[in-house]
Amino acid sequence: MRIDIITVVPDILKSPFEASILQRAIKKGLVEIHLHNLRDYTTDNYKTVDDYQFGGGAGMVMMIEPIDKCISKLKSEREYQEVIYMTPDGERLQQKMANRLSLFENIIILCGHYKGVDQRVRDQFITKEISIGDYVLSGGELGAAVLCDSIIRLIPGVLGNETSALTDSFQDNLLAPPVYTRPAEYKGWEVPAVLTSGNFPKIEAWRENEAYERTKRLRPDLLEEE
Repeated sequence: MRIDIITVVPDILKSPFEASILQRAIKKGLVEIHLHNLRDYTTDNYKTVDDYQFGGGAGMVMMIEPIDKCISKLKSEREYQEVIYMTPDGERLQQKMANRLSLFENIIILCGHYKGVDQRVRDQFITKEISIGDYVLSGGELGAAVLCDSIIRLIPGVLGNETSALTDSFQDNLLAPPVYTRPAEYKGWEVPAVLTSGNFPKIEAWRENEAYERTKRLRPDLLEEE
């Protein structure tokens, strides 16, 4: 899988891909991450990527021309299944969305900044708009990193245990059940006996019930989506 990220501050995005699971995925050749500095696609000496809004109003707007040049160059080199714009008013990122995106070969992620992008960018180039929550950040870079993490960990071979991602929260609209590890007793706090019983059908039934009860208590909205 190849992910091209367009940004005005590429340094923010370097660190997430230089450690842990994402770094290992890149070193294994399971994913390629390419950062593109939007200022490299400007034509003036100041490398201007934003300008004032037509009609007045507070906040600068990302200009269409450098974005067009960058996206057009990338699309001339390969086909992309999605051109994603990270924006607070986009569709909220959910596990099902990450599952679908993880099956793609090439995607572009455009990071919003300032007051946002010229609407013509959204109308002409963007195929999907994604938000990581109902709040506003200084730019789309951190959201892009979150999106990439949620996608990359689902690619076969990235996680050590292939079934690990399948038991994460939000798969099948359920939160994950409680998990425990050694020691089985600590300061009088004991692991549920069923987990040390060796009876795997009972363990699986316990986990399913705990996942359901936890979801019903903490996120009943997920059950309503079924």
